[in-house]
Amino acid sequence: MTSLHSNPLFSRLADAERILVAGAGGGFDVYSGLPLALALVHQGKQVQLANLSFSALEGLPIDDWVAPDLAAITPDSALHQSYFPERTLAQWLREHGYPCTVYAFPQTGVRPLRAAYQALVERHSVDAVVLVDGGTDILMRGDEAGLGTPEEDLASVAALAALDDIPTRLVVSVGFGVDAYHGVNHVQVLENIAALERDGAYLGAFSIPRATREGALYLDAVTHAQRHTPEHPSIVNGSIAAAVRGSFGDVRFTDRTRGSELFVNPLMSLYFAFDLPGLAARCLYLDRIEDTHLMRQVHSRIAEFRDSIVTRPPRGFPH
Repeated sequence: MTSLHSNPLFSRLADAERILVAGAGGGFDVYSGLPLALALVHQGKQVQLANLSFSALEGLPIDDWVAPDLAAITPDSALHQSYFPERTLAQWLREHGYPCTVYAFPQTGVRPLRAAYQALVERHSVDAVVLVDGGTDILMRGDEAGLGTPEEDLASVAALAALDDIPTRLVVSVGFGVDAYHGVNHVQVLENIAALERDGAYLGAFSIPRATREGALYLDAVTHAQRHTPEHPSIVNGSIAAAVRGSFGDVRFTDRTRGSELFVNPLMSLYFAFDLPGLAARCLYLDRIEDTHLMRQVHSRIAEFRDSIVTRPPRGFPH
């Protein structure tokens, strides 16, 4: 039991020296973990960054692959590709004087993803992993009205759930509300968080204030990414960054949201933290994706599970 003045997430990481912060769901998810990763670096921790990637990793030279399904991305990796969030982040890290390798996992099933995580953990003697989701679909247990886009997120959870030789495994979710546009009912998100609290797996929430060093650096990194990936900027991190700046409502930061109405609000700048094994234990279909080798298998197993159940009806906020 910790004191109220101690953040439970950072308390769980206090004794860790070599921490992996990994984006769970692909795209720019690793950016969602950047404020946390920088805070740990500023505490003197050795921090590695990784991401389940949507980039064209298959075109990388052989020297970039440090293990099967594990690529080490540097600021100079694959300069011919315009969309490469891991490289864009590596370039930003170099500009600011931080270690600038970002590891990338291709989209695979659980078995090869777990092996890649194991290789990365062994490569850096990692003693804690923080899995980060930009959004809330990682918190869906499977019987909700809508799951968002859970395939990559839950493949990442399943991959790490069996690596119980890692002393500390945590999940953080940031961007509350952004998955409404993928069918997630956020009353059910809150219901799930309450259940995780009852199980002892919820570690509380805290904001990313723009007045902090890490908050300011995060805003700079998101602006840098938007500038370097103008044709496909991150809606999730754009929304989180807007919330950190204090924007509210239908905020415009990219033409990708044309035709839809955003609801940027202060809840989007909150980190919700969880114990990963506790979160994994509540997922109703995790055993069904355990033996997958391909991401399309993960997708089909989740679809088969959804066809076999009666989902919980969505609920509206009462106030």
